[in-house]
Amino acid sequence: MEFVRTSTAQREGDAPTRDRVARTILENGPSTAAELAVRLDLTPAAVRRHLDHLADEGVVESRDQKVYGTRGRGRPAKVFVLTEAGRDSFDQQYDDLAVQAMRFLAETQGEDAVVEFARRRVAFVERDYAAVVAADPELTPAEALARVFTQNGYAASVRELPVVGEQLCQQHCPVSHVAHEFPQLCEAETEAIASVLGTHVQRLATIAHGDGVCTTCIPQIRQTPKTSEKEKA
Repeated sequence: MEFVRTSTAQREGDAPTRDRVARTILENGPSTAAELAVRLDLTPAAVRRHLDHLADEGVVESRDQKVYGTRGRGRPAKVFVLTEAGRDSFDQQYDDLAVQAMRFLAETQGEDAVVEFARRRVAFVERDYAAVVAADPELTPAEALARVFTQNGYAASVRELPVVGEQLCQQHCPVSHVAHEFPQLCEAETEAIASVLGTHVQRLATIAHGDGVCTTCIPQIRQTPKTSEKEKA
């Protein structure tokens, strides 16, 4: 049997492609090797090689794919998600500073100040939602929210759910590490979503608590966007 030794130059040349693999998981959420191959126009064998390397580096990990509805025969496909270390490699360099600032706020000003900060941070949801709906009235509420969150640093998309409605999926959260210690940030997001839609929504999973993606169940609704206080005046 002949063994092929991979040179250092070849491994370094693979780095940009591995970065593309990791980024498409960041932007699209948990993905199978087959899905990644299609998105990146690579062979399944090449994708698996890059995934193996990323897994060895602790950038990605595999999980059983969640199945919605009736599951067919056979074992569920494996999906690959970014690990906490994998997310660190993107744009969370200032997490430690942010956590320290939040701790200082909590210690000196109390819980109410943390909640007020969290609500102010997600003010963009109400600020931008009406504008997005006005620009594209054909969007569903979940689709409009996905656009709002994507414009503000999240990689958001929508998944249709049978009977229930839609699921807002946030594959990336800029404050996930901070929200792990301060869940008020996640709670403020959910509160803001419910406010602009005028209905109860349910947060099903969060990156801050170890899930591969933040998911929020959006009921089947069609409505005009909520009028802001400035527009009422």
